[in-house]
Amino acid sequence: MQSLALTLFVLTAPRLLLGQDAAGTQLWRLAGGTVPVPLALATGVAGLWNPAQPESLSVAALELIQTPATIGAAGFLGGVRVRVARVGRFGVAYGRIAMRDLVRTSLSPDPDGAPVQYYTHTARVHWSRGFGRATVGAALAFNETRLDVSNRSRMSFDVGARYQVGSRLLLAAATHFFSRIAASPDQDVFGAAELRLWRGGLWTGSGPATVRIRYGISAANGLGTDHHVGAGIDIGGVLAADVEVVREAGYAAAAWRPVAGIQFRVGRYRIVFAGDTGPRQIGAAYRVGLEARLR
Repeated sequence: MQSLALTLFVLTAPRLLLGQDAAGTQLWRLAGGTVPVPLALATGVAGLWNPAQPESLSVAALELIQTPATIGAAGFLGGVRVRVARVGRFGVAYGRIAMRDLVRTSLSPDPDGAPVQYYTHTARVHWSRGFGRATVGAALAFNETRLDVSNRSRMSFDVGARYQVGSRLLLAAATHFFSRIAASPDQDVFGAAELRLWRGGLWTGSGPATVRIRYGISAANGLGTDHHVGAGIDIGGVLAADVEVVREAGYAAAAWRPVAGIQFRVGRYRIVFAGDTGPRQIGAAYRVGLEARLR
């Protein structure tokens, strides 16, 4: 991933519009770095990583993302999804992530003029529906990136699918910010498989616990293929913990990065905490989320 390296690159060439699109997508990759499962399997009201979301009631959610001070990016993602009988689930979402404290300099290291603005935001509508063992989804999004004095906007159309093979294996795939049939750093393709290893009670009254292992990839972006390997446990639908290691191909030598998360339910609310060590161990990034089931 090497987010810091890409940031330095795009700041030295703000007039490269394709690079600017990639810079916007890269900020969302920072947010994706805090997801402790392969991105094709990620769930959430916004359907940002895969629009094919599991069956659910009507829900609203908000997530906050904070990266280390070395990178200086922060953002949020929120949305609402409602269930329409026989049609599927429809949702709207909005997210914004920005990098702060970027200053321009001239012949000295002291700031010269106004700070450099670097942010991206997305507004999207999405739909998903189950068909037997399969769930399919689609999302249409407006994306805009501001890099210094340049502004770039584009539309993207994503599709995703999940398929349950027997009672133990789940397969998933999705596109991300897809707008052209070509390998490009401003878009990704995700794929993943999840295998249920064990199901049973941990202690009397614990409710059924499920242990799963997962493998996924992020590819087709012209930057190399990232590999995700992880596992998770769910206890009675009340408490869940996930952990994975990610091998990032990035822009230079490949590196491994751990990610972990925990979530628990309290009544009709689901609370999520997750984080990673950051690219090249330069500091941890965090994500906090709250999801509410609507009546």
